[in-house]
Amino acid sequence: MPPEGPEGSAGGPSGVRADRRRESRRRRRKRILIGAAAGMALVMLAIGGLAWWAYDRLNGNIKTDDFAAKLGDQGRPPATKALNILLVGTDSRAGANAEYGDSELGNSQRSDTTVLLHIPEGRKAALGVSFPRDLMVDVPACPKADGTQSRAYVGMFNSAMETGGTACTVKTVEQLTGVRVDHQITVDFTGFKKLVDALGGVPIHLDKPIDDKAAKLDLPAGDVVLNGEQALGFVRARKSIGDGSDIQRIERQQLFMTAMVHKVKTESLLTSPTRLYGILDAATKAITTDPGLGSLSDLYDLLNSLKGLPESAVKFETTPITTYAPDPNRVALVRPEADVLFARLRDESAAIATPEQSAGTSGAPATSGPSGAPASTGPSEAPATPGSSGAPLTGDDANAGSR
Repeated sequence: MPPEGPEGSAGGPSGVRADRRRESRRRRRKRILIGAAAGMALVMLAIGGLAWWAYDRLNGNIKTDDFAAKLGDQGRPPATKALNILLVGTDSRAGANAEYGDSELGNSQRSDTTVLLHIPEGRKAALGVSFPRDLMVDVPACPKADGTQSRAYVGMFNSAMETGGTACTVKTVEQLTGVRVDHQITVDFTGFKKLVDALGGVPIHLDKPIDDKAAKLDLPAGDVVLNGEQALGFVRARKSIGDGSDIQRIERQQLFMTAMVHKVKTESLLTSPTRLYGILDAATKAITTDPGLGSLSDLYDLLNSLKGLPESAVKFETTPITTYAPDPNRVALVRPEADVLFARLRDESAAIATPEQSAGTSGAPATSGPSGAPASTGPSEAPATPGSSGAPLTGDDANAGSR
């Protein structure tokens, strides 16, 4: 029989109790680790499930319109390494948009704002070209919603949307410029307003106050942050600002887009997941795209390809215009200046000329907000765009017949 060791030794009662305590601690730590691992797994599953739910929901928000399938490929300009995206703001009064005008128009819509965003190969510059809604153009024969084909006609640019939807607007732009449209993004009044609100507003500078009841605008001079309702009024107002022409309205639209680009570029949207989700939710609900941009991954790939695009390299111009001879309330392209601009758009790799380099190629000045600062505009300082008689296109006459 082995000798009993002293109390407290490895073989004594105290040693046995110490061993038992150590074993108990090991088991407790093991249970804690297993519990923590299980909890982490549940958290990861919950996060993964939530992320999948959010992704699936945001994807489901995006509406698509396959203009390319409607047009077919025959007769369209060839694809190039440049990227051309048609941005369209519609004047639809359907649904929630009824508060902005004649609800009797129902689902009818025209293009209130149209910009062809041209990004040459290399994605180091971008040029947005605005097409006035009252520009008289040859609208080609287009597929209609009922499956029939419209007849070609001469009419206002914005009527193409009403005739054959986005596909007809794309076809009109391609026929006019010789540039192939790769993608389209369309937004209506309500979607635009909600997107601006989700961004937290867009800062601009006003040289003079604006008081326009029709546009629901009452803004002081100086630095202001436009909320969604104010931004919508700002880009659409014409009667009480400047000379009342649609051309000056285009200049304000370009200034606002520049300010919006600045806002997105200078503020990190990734610092708050809640805010990011709100912005993505508003953006995906606001837009209708072609299938090539019809998912979050597609939109991410597009944005990722443009991450090296400097803010200062984003420019805007308006097609060169003059008064349309048969009707002084409409405008027409100035030749050959318009052809020079369209030739620049067809160049898939050359760097886009700066406004100074391209001076003289546009009937309306190229417009961009200052780099690193909010866009600035004054209600009466923007130059009028003269017609062939030297008088500006003004007021309701410049927009008669368009909505």
